[in-house]
Amino acid sequence: MKKIAILAFLGLSIFAFSQDIKNLPDKGKQKTALIVPTEQKELEAKKKAAEEKAKLPKPYNPKADAQADINKLVVQAQKEGKNIMIQAGGNWCIWCLRFNNFVQTTPELKEMVDKNYLYYHLNYSPDNKNEKVFAQFDNPGEKFGYPVFIVLDKNGKMIKVQQSDVFEDGKGYSKEKVKVFFNTWAPKG
Repeated sequence: MKKIAILAFLGLSIFAFSQDIKNLPDKGKQKTALIVPTEQKELEAKKKAAEEKAKLPKPYNPKADAQADINKLVVQAQKEGKNIMIQAGGNWCIWCLRFNNFVQTTPELKEMVDKNYLYYHLNYSPDNKNEKVFAQFDNPGEKFGYPVFIVLDKNGKMIKVQQSDVFEDGKGYSKEKVKVFFNTWAPKG
């Protein structure tokens, strides 16, 4: 008896559902749409990001002795009267690579950097996390993600830590926001 009741219920449900479709304003003509599963969209997005990443310069060197490099930059900054701009991140980070490429290929920004800063790409990756160097700056990557910017004065004193998401504009960066940042932390006098 239970089986008959279940079958009757299913049959009536199917019949009722088919009636609802026929009574719709489009008279039951279903519109077809291409439905791409979320997983496939994610795979396509990852593939596009990988293709973009492959084309961008890789400025981070996991084998570099970051502390020694920064020490040399401080000596050079004192001679040249510049500040030091540290862009922390890694070659694995699409936003890090985008920012580097954006600055290098935007003449106005590149000129500002070259005039006011010694620029350094501080690597953070499984190959080299530069834990001691990051600890000196209170581990900003853990707080803000990557890229993160650490500005040092000519004496090597940290004067600003800046997260990068405030500069984002779509899949890139805002030239005006980056200009303000570079101008604000340029050496004074």
